[in-house]
Amino acid sequence: MKKDFTGIFRGNEKGFGFVKVEEQEDEIYISRGNTKDAIDGDEVLIKIIEASREDRHQEGKVLKVLKHNKDTFVGVFQKSRNFGFVVPDDRKVNSDIFISKKNCGKAKNNQKVVAQITKFPQGNKSAEGKIIEILGYQDQAGVDMLSLVKEYDLPYEFPDPVIEEATSIKQEVAKKDIPYRLDLREKEIFTIDGEDAKDLDDAVAVEKLKNGNYLLNVSIADVSYYVKENSLLDREAIVRGTSIYMLDRVIPMLPKELSNGICSLNQGEDRFALTVLMEIDQNGKVISSDIQKSIINVTRRMSYKEVQAILDELGQGKLKENEEEGEIKEIYSPQKKKQLLEECYPYFSHFKRMAELANILKERRKLAGSLELDIPESKIVLDKHGIAVDVKKYEMYFTNELIEQFMLTANETVAEKFYWLEAPFIYRVHEVPDMEKIEELNKFLWNLGYKIKGSKDNIHPKAFAEVLEEIQGKPEERVISNLVLRTLKIARYENENKGHFGIASKYYCHFTSPIRRYPDLFIHRIISKYLENNYQLTEEQLEKYQEQSAHYAESSSDREKVAQKVERDAEDIKKAEFMQDKIGEEYDGIISSITSFGIFVELENTVEGLIRFDDLGDEYFIYDENKKTLQGEKSKKMYKIGDSIRIRVIFADKLTRRIDFEAIL
Repeated sequence: MKKDFTGIFRGNEKGFGFVKVEEQEDEIYISRGNTKDAIDGDEVLIKIIEASREDRHQEGKVLKVLKHNKDTFVGVFQKSRNFGFVVPDDRKVNSDIFISKKNCGKAKNNQKVVAQITKFPQGNKSAEGKIIEILGYQDQAGVDMLSLVKEYDLPYEFPDPVIEEATSIKQEVAKKDIPYRLDLREKEIFTIDGEDAKDLDDAVAVEKLKNGNYLLNVSIADVSYYVKENSLLDREAIVRGTSIYMLDRVIPMLPKELSNGICSLNQGEDRFALTVLMEIDQNGKVISSDIQKSIINVTRRMSYKEVQAILDELGQGKLKENEEEGEIKEIYSPQKKKQLLEECYPYFSHFKRMAELANILKERRKLAGSLELDIPESKIVLDKHGIAVDVKKYEMYFTNELIEQFMLTANETVAEKFYWLEAPFIYRVHEVPDMEKIEELNKFLWNLGYKIKGSKDNIHPKAFAEVLEEIQGKPEERVISNLVLRTLKIARYENENKGHFGIASKYYCHFTSPIRRYPDLFIHRIISKYLENNYQLTEEQLEKYQEQSAHYAESSSDREKVAQKVERDAEDIKKAEFMQDKIGEEYDGIISSITSFGIFVELENTVEGLIRFDDLGDEYFIYDENKKTLQGEKSKKMYKIGDSIRIRVIFADKLTRRIDFEAIL
């Protein structure tokens, strides 16, 4: 048996870590004393020192750090008379960085800085480094988000040559290319987005055909027309992979000259698009489809709120059962609503058709077993200085789901068409969850009277969907939805179609957001090549794009992971900031998770905090890992996931991104 392996070290803030190696499915545990000063993300050579047992991982020892993941770290500078230290923001880095007096520069005590390591830690010796950038004081406006940008080494600014290439592109469509496109400029078509959206890359239209079927047109900005293969814009977009949204700022994949300009489907302006035309029957089945290069002119830009107000007035748009009629009637003042209804009166029948079709598509998806997870998103409100002044649930309207249904249908239609063409392609893959994880989930669900049904060789999304439907409206709904989400695998990009478990779809891709996701842009380029060459590509072209599809799928998946981490960290920082002045205040919450070290509680506004065992009272609590429960040894007081609990805030700190509660007994 092979004893030595190469892998990536995944550190933990307590000092131990794990190493994932290609040859093995399970990670290898590395104790604190066996890390050989490896830092999170380092490539390491390890050897196995203890075989796996039923109740524990294999254990290994780091023999050598082969390659350091990075040498710059963001942290707080602590200054002494003759030297200083940088305490890294990343808690997985278990070594402060020693800074000699000559390497402190002009950094002042308690400032956030970027430190570059000049000598990595060895044994009992701390890492040594120098200050290469001063970000500002911790409470200074914008320093928290700037720290994240530096921590993840995000490409915050575009290089000058890329900007020059973007500004050289004309902000109006090329008249010479119009005759070669399907002209839809006289057709009613709408963008429906959030009120603050600036990059509008999708527009929709619905017609009713004489045979009773619907014609759904989904038009997506033809970004690949402007971002030419191997151009500076294209190379930069590949590196970025995706736009990153950090609450008060966006790190875009493309410069604003494109994303907010010629590629944005702005109202009343001619725009080039790729349009998917789908005939859909009364059961929601796409019975015929076509993809065309088009030119469109958006009739009106609409927000989710505006369309919801119109549908509410028409008595349309009820997706969820038991939804109160007229529950969103007051999203506008009477005067503002009257003005909106008067201006949009000519389009009422169009929006009504959209609502009808969305409900039909929704029902078909539901019957197929698509998963509806009730996990509300957070809306964090910032003041003009970027300080969090409110945290609440993000308001979701019927119209959010209306657009989602249309986009899902377009993505499926495009993926299926190009699958059967055997084209080089990037699919959005979401595989069947591991049976071991399902069994773990079922241990918990059994206590509540639920079960995911199926065998090792036959797990269908409908089995999950049935449980999710059964818990709708019940107190445990959100908790079980979160546990189901943790059981599912993480979706990723691949150049091989493996289906999408979560939406119960055999064929799926990301086609609808080429302004902010590179796989969508690549797919647009492939579609254009097929359309331009009458669906006949040469062997040389097929081989080239096949290689690119594999490479871009992997790099885009990696960049997506980074974007998700950054966006999650940004939320955690701002939630902790919002709670910093709430110390001593009491709230009602729901137990969202129970671990061996404490209870996580989620408040109604989506803020989550930890109750450590010391803050549960004076007695000893017994943790049942299978049932995920805690029970007091003397009082027999039981804590279970999904229970309501009253808490008091006892600690909140944006620097450590920590929020602690205590139980009110």
